[in-house]
Amino acid sequence: MKKDIDFVIVRGEASDIDSIVQFQTDMAMESEGYALDKEKVTKGVSAAMLDESKGIYWVAKYEGRTIGSLMITREWSDWNNEWYWWIQSVYVIPEFRRQGVYKAMYQKVKDAAKDNNISQIRLYADKTNHSAQSVYQRLGMHESHYLMYEENLKNQNLIAIIALK
Repeated sequence: MKKDIDFVIVRGEASDIDSIVQFQTDMAMESEGYALDKEKVTKGVSAAMLDESKGIYWVAKYEGRTIGSLMITREWSDWNNEWYWWIQSVYVIPEFRRQGVYKAMYQKVKDAAKDNNISQIRLYADKTNHSAQSVYQRLGMHESHYLMYEENLKNQNLIAIIALK
C-alpha cells in the first residue's frame, strides 16, 4: 500500500469518461453482484458530462491516472428555499483505498458547496456497506432520519431478480 500519495482532485472532463464508466461497472459488480450494460453507462456518464443539470463529476488523479470519482446531483428544497447536493457513484480503485482519496474528494465537494451556498450535502449508502458508512461518519456525516423508497418503472424483471438474491 502506498503512503502519502500525491493526488489531486479536479472536475471530471471528457477524458475521464472511460475511467468513470469502468468505475461504475466495477462498483455495481463489487457491491451488488450486478453486471451493468457498459454501453448504457457510457451514454449516462457522457450525458452528465455534457449537461451539468444531470450531474457533475469530481475525480482524483495520481500521476495523470484517474483513481477515483464521485458525482454530484442537485435537489431543490422548497421547505428551506435552498439547494442540497447529493453525492453519488463514489468509487476509488482498490489499490488506492484507505489513503485519503475519498476524504480529499469529499473536502473538495464541501469547499465547492460552501462557495455555491449549498445548504446540505447528502448521500445514500448500501445498508450492508459498513466500511463506507464508517468513512462517512468519520468525515462528519451522520445517518439521516429519512428512509429511502423506490419503484422501478422501467424494468420490473430486474427488481424481481435482485429481490430473489
